Amino acid sequence: MSDRTRGAAALPSRDEIAAFLASAPGKVGKREIARAFGLQGDDRTELKRLLREMEDEGVLARRGRRVSAAAQLPALLPARIISRDRDGELVAEPAEWDPAGGEAPRITILPGRRLAKGQPAAGVGDRALVRIVTPQDGTGYTARIVKLLPRDGAGTAIGLFRSLPAGGGRIVAVDKKAAGRELQVRPGDENGAQDGDLVSVTVKRSGGFGPTGAAVRERLGSISSEKAVSLIAIYAHGLPHVFSPAALAEAEAAKPATLQGREDWRELPLVTIDPPDAKDHDDAVHAVADEDPGNPGGHLVTVAIADVAAYIRPGSALDREALERGNSVYFPDRVVPMLPERISNDLCSLRAGEMRPALAVRMRFDANGRKLRHSFHRIAMRSAAKLSYGQAQVAIDGQPDDTTGPLLEPVLKPLWAAYAALAKARDARGPLALDLPERKILLKPDGTVDRVTVPVRLDAHRLIEEFMIAANVAAAETLEKAKSPLIYRVHGEPSLEKLRTLGEVLASVGIKAPKSGALRPAAFNGILRQVQGSPHESFINEVVLRSQAQAVYAAENEGHFGLNLRRYAHFTSPIRRYADLVVHRALIRASGLGSDGLPDSSTPETLTRVSELISLAERRAMVAERETVDRLIAHHLADQVGATFSGRVSGVTRAGLFVKLAETGADGFVPAATIGADYYRHDEGRHALVGERTGETFRLGDTVEVKLVEAAPVAGALRFEILTEGARSPARPRSGRGSGPRGRPAAARPKGQAKGRKRG
Repeated sequence: MSDRTRGAAALPSRDEIAAFLASAPGKVGKREIARAFGLQGDDRTELKRLLREMEDEGVLARRGRRVSAAAQLPALLPARIISRDRDGELVAEPAEWDPAGGEAPRITILPGRRLAKGQPAAGVGDRALVRIVTPQDGTGYTARIVKLLPRDGAGTAIGLFRSLPAGGGRIVAVDKKAAGRELQVRPGDENGAQDGDLVSVTVKRSGGFGPTGAAVRERLGSISSEKAVSLIAIYAHGLPHVFSPAALAEAEAAKPATLQGREDWRELPLVTIDPPDAKDHDDAVHAVADEDPGNPGGHLVTVAIADVAAYIRPGSALDREALERGNSVYFPDRVVPMLPERISNDLCSLRAGEMRPALAVRMRFDANGRKLRHSFHRIAMRSAAKLSYGQAQVAIDGQPDDTTGPLLEPVLKPLWAAYAALAKARDARGPLALDLPERKILLKPDGTVDRVTVPVRLDAHRLIEEFMIAANVAAAETLEKAKSPLIYRVHGEPSLEKLRTLGEVLASVGIKAPKSGALRPAAFNGILRQVQGSPHESFINEVVLRSQAQAVYAAENEGHFGLNLRRYAHFTSPIRRYADLVVHRALIRASGLGSDGLPDSSTPETLTRVSELISLAERRAMVAERETVDRLIAHHLADQVGATFSGRVSGVTRAGLFVKLAETGADGFVPAATIGADYYRHDEGRHALVGERTGETFRLGDTVEVKLVEAAPVAGALRFEILTEGARSPARPRSGRGSGPRGRPAAARPKGQAKGRKRG
């Protein structure tokens, strides 16, 4: 059967539809496609069916009435232009990409509108903000340049300055990809830099031999200890971390909110429950049994959130700064906040015993945790207590302290009773239940790593989580009912390509993959239950995680696949997320709670642009946080070169294996050329490296022993040698494409000789 649907001569082909979506400006839906191809009557019905088929196949993505080509990369992202293809078109890759997730996808840059006047044409080595248009024949993506970004590699670089006795110095790279590569600073080019300074440099190109030269442009700060290691990520990723004088002046001039225009809820014993080291408290909770005889066993739950909108007005300096930052960034040694401390840690922090403005949602649940109704209120509140998760949990478990003792019966037990009901609804809903422990780095007073822990998940954590999810859903429902613009938190279904890959991996361990179509998290949860307690448990949890899409912000609703919710919006953390502040303003306007709500200029189109910006900021923060943890752990392990560790394979690429250590969670790399006396081929479907001659296999999730060979603390890079023999399987026919050296396998190494040889 041809690509054109039989019996519908006027219907466009799949390729024609994809080409139209790639070139059409603005929003595109079924109506625009029908108009473009002159479809009428029954042809429109056939078009609707064809679009649904293409969506089910993962070729298209639908956002409300808007249709676009499916893409796994975000709609807007920074990219680095790396080459030109045979046709002379520029080729780029994402500027920030986790190598453990495989090779970075290629992005072909399409000719587009002229850039701003005076801005040079894009070329190899440039960084640019690009907008994804469509995947390109399944092998890559196409995109158009939105604007050029400052270069970070060809002309400038960031590194650690190490002085030399005779003057000048060397620059130690902070990029993992450049670990081991150094730049030379000649005497007179130091620009006042001292040993241990983090600096930006201008790279001097030379045609001769020897190290590349560089001149220090700016001293960014001293890296005298690991306590300042987050400076590297801050500057490397361009995180805004210094507030403008205008924003600080607005923050200092802000006056505490009053009771005017607010309901007085100061006598309601709301409590905050947070990590013990939390500095700002933006949510408080309360629950009580519902006395309505029509709702036996029901509960009234109140979630109160700091009223940040009362202090941050649209278009103000504080608002512009918050939008640029997008969110607070959390490092082990510091926080880069979205808002100045005067706002985040003082006026908006729900401190115990102090009156604070809040936006509250009161929700009525039945005995099975089903929400019956809710309402939003602008209130004045006074937190009855500041509790930590562990403190609240210990009290419920029978060991209250001086603070929790008086609160146990009137406050804590009703909270836990309401949570038990909400947990029933959660279990019935069936959100994705991945079991991937999160590690926390604990620092010594001098900023060095003390230890890495895996905090225990308590019911206190789950209670707050469920209450916040319920409040977020209520916010989305209220704004949809009011037909108000808002920013959703959306999480799409896994793509057809990722499901196909997952199916291949599951088949290798005898598990049937979920079918595409009407996919639900319960399908994945069934898989996770099958492997629970088995040797494949961590491996399959990792693969299922990798099969999921990335959650983003959007002005159009796509639902939240992971939580199995039809609508979801972030409402509960406006101190640290700009999306929540927008939702607060929308609720204030929609519910008639004040004059400082969402302005008339906030349309779905403007909120789409805001959503793209804050999604980009969120990904930037995630990469910066992860890299900082990597650097801290590399510092911690630098004096243990030669030691052996247990870990598991956390990523497989053609270049080698990524291994995550069991004790610290540190990630390191094992080059394919050092694995053994064989040619190792990358089997993408099985997430494995397979020896061409021996069939020796190393697969994602395998437990291995490794030796630390090299640590580059500034770059956060670790290199391992693998000590464990891989599983043996029948060697497959040579494909001509693999990860190991080209040519014949090397002879078996003599006993006692270290693994590894140069790649051919």
